[in-house]
Amino acid sequence: MVTAEQMKKRKEAAVPDLKKDNLVDIRSVHIDQSLPEKKRMLDYLAQIKNPYCFRCGETEVKLSFSSTVSLHRLLVNFLIRHKRME
Repeated sequence: MVTAEQMKKRKEAAVPDLKKDNLVDIRSVHIDQSLPEKKRMLDYLAQIKNPYCFRCGETEVKLSFSSTVSLHRLLVNFLIRHKRME
C-alpha cells in the first residue's frame, strides 16, 4: 500500500532527476475491468509505481494537477473513460 508521504515524494520528483529506464512505460499497464473501482485503482498504482512520472515509449511524462482536483478523482475519471473505450 502506498502512503500519502510516498505519493507526495513521487509528486515532487522531477523527470530529469529520474532515469528513463526506471520509469514504467504506461503502454505496459493493463487495467482489469473485472475488478471493483477501488481495486482497479490500487492495481493501476501498483503497476505504474509513480502516477506522476512515467514514460510512454521513449517520452518521459510528468503530471501535475490543480490543487482543486484530487488525484483520486482524476484516476476515477480515467478508469471510467478507459472502460468506455474498450
